[in-house]
Amino acid sequence: MATEKDAAQAKTRGQRVADSRAMEVASRVGLCARGVIYVLVGLLAVRIGLGGGSDKEADRSGAVRTIGEQSYGQVLLWALVVGLAAMALWRFSEAAFGQATEGGDKWTRRLGSLGLAVFYLVICIGVVQTALVGGSGGTRGGDESSKDYTARVLEWPYGRVIVGVFGAVLAIVGVVLVVRSLMRKFEENLRTERMSRTTRRIVAALGIIGGVTCGVVAVATGLFVLLAAVRFDAGEAKGLDETLRSFADTPAGPVLLIAAAVGLLLFGLYSFCEARWRKAPEHDGSAEQPIRRDAG
Repeated sequence: MATEKDAAQAKTRGQRVADSRAMEVASRVGLCARGVIYVLVGLLAVRIGLGGGSDKEADRSGAVRTIGEQSYGQVLLWALVVGLAAMALWRFSEAAFGQATEGGDKWTRRLGSLGLAVFYLVICIGVVQTALVGGSGGTRGGDESSKDYTARVLEWPYGRVIVGVFGAVLAIVGVVLVVRSLMRKFEENLRTERMSRTTRRIVAALGIIGGVTCGVVAVATGLFVLLAAVRFDAGEAKGLDETLRSFADTPAGPVLLIAAAVGLLLFGLYSFCEARWRKAPEHDGSAEQPIRRDAG
């Protein structure tokens, strides 16, 4: 009994931390950091689509190096580190105590939050390495890393299966993201009642176009990873940069690449909107709690 009571008290304390004002701030700072990265990735990809910027990689490492090359690049990089760390911390809290939305306590939601937490933690570590070596260096290209990691895993026992499953899961996640974006599920996390009609339409358009683009890119990347497993060739795996460049090899040519680039840029802008209007569980949901209890 004492053990169960202690566990319940610990969970309650943890839930208070997860729903605290500090965690709310962490989520908004993290979303702004995500916005900066995707806007830069989109801009780099647009330049490539227009025939310039071929020396830059249109991925997160390219975006980080671009930041480091600016005036006060070191300061900007450390600010990005803070934002990404806040994003990872927020997602870890969601994995531990559930998301602040209806059904957010489901294991699938928690697992998704855990995956995102690890994802942003890895990016954060990469930015720290770049900041420590002076700004413009220190991060490996995303395509090089993808091929290297894929080659290593393929050498493991059942490595081919692991790589194939990872590629399939990534593609499935991309499809889910496309469907959820088209259904405007992202609005469930936003204070849409505080937006004007015009603002809501703009935010919805950013969320739909940006989310669909991210989903399509994820599907394409996942299929390339799956192809690497089928052919037992790590060279088939592509990072974000090569995936985007592969769009230019389609019959649509650079037009498709530029369209994808604009979509990623819009997703970055949506991230800023989400940081502005995202629901805070303690402050927005407290008044609704008695209603849900009575209804149940």
